[in-house]
Amino acid sequence: LVWLLVLSLAWLGPALGDEDKDEEVVEEEEKEKKEDEVVSDEIKEENNVLVLHEHNFARALSEHQLLLVEFYAPWCGHCQQLAPAFAQAATELRNESSPARLGKVDAMAQTALATEFGITSYPTLKLFRDGNRTHPLAYTGRMDSWGIVHWMQRRAGPSATLLQDTDTAAAFVNSQDLVVVGFFKDLSGEGAQAFFEVAAEMVDVTFGVAEAAELFQAYGLSADTVCLFKKFDERQTNFPMDPARGLDTAKLTQLLRIHSLQLVMEFTNETSNQIFGAKIPHHMLLFLNKSSTEQLSLRDSFRAAAGGFRGEVRWPHGRDVEDGHGTPQPQCLLFPSQVLFVVVDVTGHGADVLPFFGMTPADAPTLRLVKMENNRKYQMEQDNFSDSAIRTFIQAVLDGKVKPHLLSAEPPEDWDTRPVKVLVGKTFEQVAFDETKNVFVKFYAPWCPHCQAMAAAWEELAERYKDREDIVIAEMDSTANELENITIHGFPTLHYFPAGPGRKMVEYKSTRDVETFSKFLDNGGTLPVEPPVSEVREQPPCPGQSPAPAGRGDGSCRM
Repeated sequence: LVWLLVLSLAWLGPALGDEDKDEEVVEEEEKEKKEDEVVSDEIKEENNVLVLHEHNFARALSEHQLLLVEFYAPWCGHCQQLAPAFAQAATELRNESSPARLGKVDAMAQTALATEFGITSYPTLKLFRDGNRTHPLAYTGRMDSWGIVHWMQRRAGPSATLLQDTDTAAAFVNSQDLVVVGFFKDLSGEGAQAFFEVAAEMVDVTFGVAEAAELFQAYGLSADTVCLFKKFDERQTNFPMDPARGLDTAKLTQLLRIHSLQLVMEFTNETSNQIFGAKIPHHMLLFLNKSSTEQLSLRDSFRAAAGGFRGEVRWPHGRDVEDGHGTPQPQCLLFPSQVLFVVVDVTGHGADVLPFFGMTPADAPTLRLVKMENNRKYQMEQDNFSDSAIRTFIQAVLDGKVKPHLLSAEPPEDWDTRPVKVLVGKTFEQVAFDETKNVFVKFYAPWCPHCQAMAAAWEELAERYKDREDIVIAEMDSTANELENITIHGFPTLHYFPAGPGRKMVEYKSTRDVETFSKFLDNGGTLPVEPPVSEVREQPPCPGQSPAPAGRGDGSCRM
């Protein structure tokens, strides 16, 4: 038996050893294969998106005339949200045989590429044209498939259609509710090139261009002019080019955006992006109940008042300049709109914004003016819906003669008996500005998940310091309360008001936990310098907002 056992071991031993050796060889071959795949300049695709890395990036640039590259991080919520739209856009462009292609780079794995192109946030989209690696163009379009496709199409082909005679021009002008046509005597000149830049950016508007003399005559023009044609309000709005200063692309874009809007907009789900995207500094709002015929009639005087605040082109006297041929040309001054007029149906889409104004449907009809920079709201002492009264009120606000209307809830009966003191607009100053106290205030929104996540820590902090006479832990619902000299842009916002005369408010921007809060308070409103936290965390999304990228503090929700 012993002899048989020895023979068996003698036979099986080498076989077992060879098996182990074979496994090692297979593992080594697979490792080499993976390394070869990484080093190779082969370009693979995922859902028609080119998968790029440092070894195939140069090849991709050489093979594709227009290449839009997304630099992403696998953990980034914004990147995850963009991925389906990016893939859909890539498929649409490929199906139409466009020279434009889309690619992606994992910036966490491809650190050399991320460093080369200065990638510091995710996602970052850059356009590479004609293989140029040194000067990529930043993506400026909408972050959805429609926006990506149209942004790329404008760069793949002419951004404006050439109109060669009166028949094609008339057909073009009547083809849509709104079109823009640039009339230039020299399409290779600086003014026309600036116009093409604007056309490439405004992908939601159709652009045409003309240089034929007969077209200048047909539309009553003598100098280079950009014309906006609409089937509503003013049918034709002209923006003449200043022959001395040329065409300001930013100002022209703003004016086209403003005049593309109706003189009076109705706030709906479809128009909200237009209303806020125009970046008009003041919004004049008429709240009404559209089921009431009497209230609907108020729109007429509201519209009559709106005309005086539309952006305009003025031709000052005695300011003529000479063009390049010595011919006097009038110099135009462009004045963008200061006020956008909006009708809000309190029983429709507008019902969702009523809490922002501290209103209910029963308050309609009523007027409010909002300064968009800081969300300050203004109202008449008593609503007067005549067009002259509306114009007078708006001008008084613009001239700084009207104080903002500040919201304030009523203070709870036990507001000062809880560990966390509950502040409202009308009690804020007496608590926060008490020179004998160090006051730490949380400004929050009830719907904000970041505020909800830190609520327990704030309560624990208040319990820890409830016996300290010199420290007050407080909170204020900023959706129901407003302050004249403090504007809250996101939630939660934490402000510290130190004791003593000449106190200066300090904004807390560190980690939101009890121990860090305590260090901050015990150090008199400052924190010792510590190494940055490397932990990566995904943040909860805010209602109606894109998910916050991970690894960016504790997150916040915008107003």
